[in-house]
Amino acid sequence: MLPMTQIRRFILGVILASISSVGHAKVIETTSLVGFGKAKYPDNFAHFDYVNPNAPKYGKITYGQIGTYDNFNRYASRGVPAAATGELYDSLMYSPSDEIDAYYPLIAEKVRYSDDYTWLELDINPKARFHDGVAITAEDVAFTFDKFMTEGVPQYRVYYKDIKSVTAKDKYTARIEMATPNREKMFSFAQSTPVLPKHFWLDKSFSEPLSTPPVGSSAYKIIDYKVGQSVTYGLVEDYWAKDLPVNIGRNNFKQIQYDYYRDDTVMLEAFKAGEFDFRLETSAKFWANSYTGTNFDKGYISKQEIPHQKPESTQGFVFNTQRELFKDVRVREALSYAMDFEWMNKNMFYSQYSRTRSYFQNTDYEAKGLPTEQEIKVLERFKNQIPSRALTQEYQPPKTDGSGRIRAQMRTAFKLLKEAGWELKDKVLTNTKTGEPFRFELMIYSPTDERIAIPLQKNMKRMGIDMKIRTIDTTQYTKRLRDRDFDMISRGYSANPYPSPNLMIIWNSNYIDSTYNYAGVMDPVVDSLTSEIAQKQQDPDALLTLGRVLDRVLQWNFYIIPQWHVSTYRVAMWDKFERPETIPKYDLGVDTWWVSKDKAAKLPEKRR
Repeated sequence: MLPMTQIRRFILGVILASISSVGHAKVIETTSLVGFGKAKYPDNFAHFDYVNPNAPKYGKITYGQIGTYDNFNRYASRGVPAAATGELYDSLMYSPSDEIDAYYPLIAEKVRYSDDYTWLELDINPKARFHDGVAITAEDVAFTFDKFMTEGVPQYRVYYKDIKSVTAKDKYTARIEMATPNREKMFSFAQSTPVLPKHFWLDKSFSEPLSTPPVGSSAYKIIDYKVGQSVTYGLVEDYWAKDLPVNIGRNNFKQIQYDYYRDDTVMLEAFKAGEFDFRLETSAKFWANSYTGTNFDKGYISKQEIPHQKPESTQGFVFNTQRELFKDVRVREALSYAMDFEWMNKNMFYSQYSRTRSYFQNTDYEAKGLPTEQEIKVLERFKNQIPSRALTQEYQPPKTDGSGRIRAQMRTAFKLLKEAGWELKDKVLTNTKTGEPFRFELMIYSPTDERIAIPLQKNMKRMGIDMKIRTIDTTQYTKRLRDRDFDMISRGYSANPYPSPNLMIIWNSNYIDSTYNYAGVMDPVVDSLTSEIAQKQQDPDALLTLGRVLDRVLQWNFYIIPQWHVSTYRVAMWDKFERPETIPKYDLGVDTWWVSKDKAAKLPEKRR
């Protein structure tokens, strides 16, 4: 938390700013809203740079999906929603894949706001329609806010608590009033809020699952489904926004289908047999050994590695720090020595991976080397609350010689464990006070995860630790994740291209009920840094420092055993697709691809 003197200064600053701005606030009108940096595209731009504006609307793409689903409400508090159900609704504005936090007109065609960030108005495009033909109006925007605030997930209410109200000023003008001026929260709502149809949701509970598809508004709607097995989306022929600049060259498939499989091995074999079209491979073993067969030999399936420079997600074995076993940072650090990445990379991953070490991997905000002078100034504010190494050392995950022998690493681990009150007794790591053995459970839902967990389990056993691997179905997994009923999971934190206010939901203790805070972090230093990041979005120099400082604090608290990443998209597809020459910086851009009739004609009929 911030010191009381800083809190008083901040409150005084807000009061003085509000007094000085009375009667003097300027009104800014724009067609784009940029939370970070400057807009790349001017007013009245024709289309994004990474699309083919003349791409044909043709054909079908089918994806494989692991698990099952039982409903169509992406925002329900229970159940497992069908794939892509969150994309049934258009948002107020749309963000391209070659910019960070820049949004352009979609449902909202124009925006006005006061430069003291006390209010914002959105002009709704009069042409905007839901799939049933009903006009999208400001009433729907106001209803959406109220529905999320009263029946949505708890973190939504916490995140948008600074918004006083969202009302319909007239049929096509929605107005946001702020209880507390907050540029980021105000912009966030205006940029990315999906607009719900009031006439559909008025008499339904938003937190409950839906057994049938809802009325949507986007380029696609659900046209067929078999609950738990498949769901098919069809391109809306009279989609009102198809000619808007944000949609030109996008949404080129006539149909998009998701077929469900019980595990990844079965799903891969189905792909090779021609049951679906496209696969983005995440397994190095599969990529190295399994993409072979008749359909590859005949040239029906194309296998490509497409380089990228996008920020990487942070994958790892995540400790639930709410468990008593993992509250001690020394224990968490000790267990990180049990993972022999170098051996795994050589023997399991065909040397395809690099070790992940940062929560801002592949960005300027990654904490490298020793802290800068600016970073030290921030770190010293918390020097009695953070590991001292955060000020004096660069964090690096433990490194081995790749031989599979980790005696040196185990010695370091045992030293830390002894300091934390654990010792070996008859080859079992035991708590010196309670006499309890050290045992915990890794919860997973995919056999692929089990494969990467077994080497860790074996090394844990060498250290006298009983690590059980428990594989459960996706429905149980989702529920236990929401209930925080687990010891450890293998999970990824979304890539962070820059330190955004979204970090509050992932790390800040005010959002502890959010399932995005996988590690259950409740740390006043992390709270302070994420809050300050949310307040400094217009100060690039401050964000550079704060992002790196947050990275260091997270690194040295050992909330995860970091895994690995690869700097290419490993893509296999039935060879019927074409794509633009330019790949967007932050995405593969499949929404800009299209089916070539000529290429499709050369494939077996099932995959045309």
